[in-house]
Amino acid sequence: MRLLQFSTSHYCRKVRLALGYKKIPYEVENLTPGLHILRIKPLTGLTTTPVLLPEEAGQPEAIGDSTQILRFLETYRPEPPLIPPPPLAAEAAMLEDWLDESIGTATRFVYYHFRAGEGKSIDPSPISQLVIQVVRRQYGITPASVALAEQRLRLALAVLWERWHSHPFLVGNSLTVADIAAAALLSPLALVGSYRQDYPWLFDRIREVHSECSEPLPPGL
Repeated sequence: MRLLQFSTSHYCRKVRLALGYKKIPYEVENLTPGLHILRIKPLTGLTTTPVLLPEEAGQPEAIGDSTQILRFLETYRPEPPLIPPPPLAAEAAMLEDWLDESIGTATRFVYYHFRAGEGKSIDPSPISQLVIQVVRRQYGITPASVALAEQRLRLALAVLWERWHSHPFLVGNSLTVADIAAAALLSPLALVGSYRQDYPWLFDRIREVHSECSEPLPPGL
């Protein structure tokens, strides 16, 4: 299998965690932002990463979107499962979708705002800062939108704390797509000092999920 990705994308990290948990061998192809469209769009009709290429007879040529990739992996290698049996399957899917569509986006806003300001020293190179400015323009990242994202994250982390502080898993009694999504999509916050200070339990759980999935820790951890 081959994973087409941006190395810094938290949505690509989500897929790597799932591949690692299921112990599926794969190769990574890192793409250049902007030029990636030439590689991806003919395969999926989309312009976003990740994209998984199974590279096996009888399998789809390409699967785009992290949620769809995880659904494919569940049929490709059912054990160990990431989708619990009904009725917990619907709950896990709901949490994954919420994390994908709302919390992953909020994390992106907070992270790139941080990297353009006090976090600029992490990589002050002109190329890195150019990419950050392109992303900020692309997604409309402004102080006002970042403030809304921070509020959304506060509410989300309160919900996750209620689930995680008394139980190691968000749904059921084993790792699911919900845990994978949370650990990946909140991982960029590990570089933001205020979140490291205020939510140490979150990063403990992110470490644990990465260990279970044999995936290297994200920057900051």
